[in-house]
Amino acid sequence: WPKARKRRYCMDKLLRNKKAIFLFIAPALILFTVVLFVPICKSVYYSFCNYKTNYPIVFNGLDNYVKLFTKDKAMRIALKNSMFFLVFSCVSQLICGLLLAALLTNIKKGKDLFKNIYYLPCVLSSAALGLLWMFVFTPRLGINEMLASLGVYADCTEGPEWLFNTEGYIILPIIVISVVALWQYVGQSMMLYMAQISGISKDVYEAAYIDGASKPQAFIHITLPLIRPMVATAMSLNAIGSLKFFDLVYNMIPEGFLAGKAHVLATHLYDQGFKYNKLGYGSAIGVVLMVMCLIVTVIINKFVKVDSYEM
Repeated sequence: WPKARKRRYCMDKLLRNKKAIFLFIAPALILFTVVLFVPICKSVYYSFCNYKTNYPIVFNGLDNYVKLFTKDKAMRIALKNSMFFLVFSCVSQLICGLLLAALLTNIKKGKDLFKNIYYLPCVLSSAALGLLWMFVFTPRLGINEMLASLGVYADCTEGPEWLFNTEGYIILPIIVISVVALWQYVGQSMMLYMAQISGISKDVYEAAYIDGASKPQAFIHITLPLIRPMVATAMSLNAIGSLKFFDLVYNMIPEGFLAGKAHVLATHLYDQGFKYNKLGYGSAIGVVLMVMCLIVTVIINKFVKVDSYEM
């Protein structure tokens, strides 16, 4: 007891020392300022400028934003595709992640093996996976070749043009890439939900089973309400990740193909900022992307109401 009191006294004394507190938070504060805050402020400023490499920076007010929303057809396509990624990612990863988490939480053998299998794509390089899936969906290789060998098509060229079909409001390549992204990142949602489900006391489920509840009823009335905080977190991460989506689109769609119909916000930003040297215009796209991420996060946290429960 005397040692515990001494430690508590030392901790209270340390917390009252403002210099010590500042010393501890200074590294993180400096890193946040240099890596995040300053670049964001500079991007916001550059978004109001005509900024190109090796040219003087000229302030042009809202010209970049006016052009972005009134004259840039590629921006409309990018917004449409990014919104599709957003909705598809949030819904599909919520359903599939919850389903996998519920199944793996209740199995006794092979749990760790399946967890590693589903989570493995999350830690692999998106660039490498993009190239891999590009070959899988190439018309003369991969899936079409397999379907032709099974007799579904007489020749592999008769199969769908998975990455080159530009028909429809949402073109087929965007749908294909969305499914690949689901395969890659569903393990992340699964792990988050499993961590939350594992924290629920088994006594709650046993009491429900004694009262006659089935497993589906226990999942709906016990598990879902208790993991709601993690649902909000996972959906926010999925939404922000889908809006910032870049790697798979850039690597699965060969440059110059589809006439820009597979653009998302991040690829449009990359093209304008680095390919065409319009750094001010690219900064405006980046600011729009940041604002959309903030709005989506606020909406998710507002509609996914979180109640506090004791588990």
